[in-house]
Amino acid sequence: MKKESDNRMEMSRRGFLKAAALTGVALCVSPALEKVQAAERAVSGKSSISAKDIPAGMTAVRNQRTLGKGKAAFTVSAMGFGCMGLNYHRSEHPDEAACIRLVHEAIERGVTLFDTAESYGPFTNEVLMGKALKGYTDKVCVTSKFGHKYVNGVQVKTEEDSSPANICKVCENSLRSLGVEKLDMFYQHRGDPNTPIEVVAETIAELIKEGKILHWGLCEVNTDTILRAHAICPITAIQSEYHLMHRTVEESVLPLCKELGIGFVPYSPINRGFLGGLINEHTKFSPNDNRQTLPRFQPDAIRQNLRIVEVLNQFGRTRGYTSAQIALAWLMHKGEFIVPIPGTTKLAHLEENLRATEIAFTPEELQELEQAVSAIPVVGSRYDALQESKVQK
Repeated sequence: MKKESDNRMEMSRRGFLKAAALTGVALCVSPALEKVQAAERAVSGKSSISAKDIPAGMTAVRNQRTLGKGKAAFTVSAMGFGCMGLNYHRSEHPDEAACIRLVHEAIERGVTLFDTAESYGPFTNEVLMGKALKGYTDKVCVTSKFGHKYVNGVQVKTEEDSSPANICKVCENSLRSLGVEKLDMFYQHRGDPNTPIEVVAETIAELIKEGKILHWGLCEVNTDTILRAHAICPITAIQSEYHLMHRTVEESVLPLCKELGIGFVPYSPINRGFLGGLINEHTKFSPNDNRQTLPRFQPDAIRQNLRIVEVLNQFGRTRGYTSAQIALAWLMHKGEFIVPIPGTTKLAHLEENLRATEIAFTPEELQELEQAVSAIPVVGSRYDALQESKVQK
């Protein structure tokens, strides 16, 4: 049998050629970054990928950010990868082998944060990521989520379950599906009105003591929930929808995260692909694509909201950037504690997304962009009534 190192070289379809082509040019890692990485290794036991390991000239994310602080600190690539769309909720998707190749490309390009969940599939996305990350878990981080209620493998959409028993069960299932000994971060996917957040936090604290998870976070919660949970077990990150067409978190959640030293992970940072400019009123979503059910993705709403995409196109055109890159770069300029997790099934879009980490805006440019977008009203809700009812206000 081949050694694991040989297998890893084979997994990278360009690895050997890129290594042979290098002329010895390497990016230097600052002493400060080395200290951050050393601290992270002490916490997670991981040997994180550094900029000097990435071939010169390759489109990649070469810097890192830290979510949380103190014992809750979690250092990852400045942009992560949202895994859901690889095989769930996003129309036609590649076969398993192609998905795995794309994940390996992301790793080779410096991405260290991969986000999945029990509910993606359900269950199948975690299994896919377990296969994709096999042999790489010492260098990357995988996060998953608990909280939805399932009976015989079918989601009960009107209820949530964050009871201690279910949290522990989902944790064990996720560990098994992902093929890891510990979860780098475990989020509560949606709040459970029948389980006080203090009980959730206490359960998570026990799982941390047992070494089954390293960090934890909450999704789509309000400041009251954050404060109550954080007082019991320090939170590493809040994950909520955040982009130029949905900025609700700026009202109170983001300021609190900044005050408490909690990281923020925006999901759907390109508004489910819309801000990339490839969706119009004639786009047909397949039956397995949840966008077909969302008010904001109905033909009339799309037609009116395209005015926002045009603003991004105009702003980016004179600077050499695409609308998706402008949307992602804007997010990353909103705070050093913010790590967006765009997803894709295409290498070209992965490269496009990662280039956004290199963009620098002046304060005046940010103000110009925000004013132009804010002048256009967003048409259509982001969720249907049932899903919206599960998001804390």
